[in-house]
Amino acid sequence: MNKINQLFQENKDNKLLSLYFCAGSPTLDGTADVILTLQRRGISMIEVGIPFSDPMADGPVIQDAATRSLKNGMTLQLLFDQLRAIKDEVTIPLVLMGYLNPIMQYGIERFCQSCVESGVSGAIIPDLPFKDYMDTIKPVADRYDLRIIMLITPETSEERIRFIDEHTDGFIYMVSSAAITGAQKSFDEAKQEYFRRINQMNLRNPRMIGFGISNAQTLKAAQDNAAGAIIGSKFVTLLSESKDADEALDKLFEALKS
Repeated sequence: MNKINQLFQENKDNKLLSLYFCAGSPTLDGTADVILTLQRRGISMIEVGIPFSDPMADGPVIQDAATRSLKNGMTLQLLFDQLRAIKDEVTIPLVLMGYLNPIMQYGIERFCQSCVESGVSGAIIPDLPFKDYMDTIKPVADRYDLRIIMLITPETSEERIRFIDEHTDGFIYMVSSAAITGAQKSFDEAKQEYFRRINQMNLRNPRMIGFGISNAQTLKAAQDNAAGAIIGSKFVTLLSESKDADEALDKLFEALKS
């Protein structure tokens, strides 16, 4: 069974925590250590960012991490090599998150095959048009049992959400706002209403809420309204400052209590 599906089947308490970091940042050779540290510390799922020169959905923190990664020399091929080296040690789902351009340059079939060979269970491609997903990506990904995770926002129509729910598997990435990534202190009433509206749709797929989660209030709101939370910018900032995944996690867990 795909590790993503297994994770959600085995965890029904809505307390899942997924962390994002950019491969090759802060150091080129640190990707494997970050993954193994997060796994050891109880993180449920890891999103590994593929650096790209024009990350349009990302805020300054993740943009800076991607720029540093590219300067360090990270490539998609090198990332797959690093992941392949620890494949047998990783038991939690790994999801690659990256933009369409580098994946297309690498080749769709080759990308899906490399994911399987490297222990990757899914991919998030923020700028992938849904029609291209259905026509080009999904048939190949399905052959490799690779989950392509789609994003929804407060502006996504109910019709579109139900279409995504019908034609995807794994989980739905529920973006807390239509803005770029970045930490927030709280979710306002409009976002809370968005969470309630999606809850009432009784979707087939589980949902994870991301963008803006950085403290106890935003974490609780995410876990109360979905299967769990995804944290990116806050962890990327702490990892960049400390250069040590354990220390960054210590500070993140402390921040999530307040």
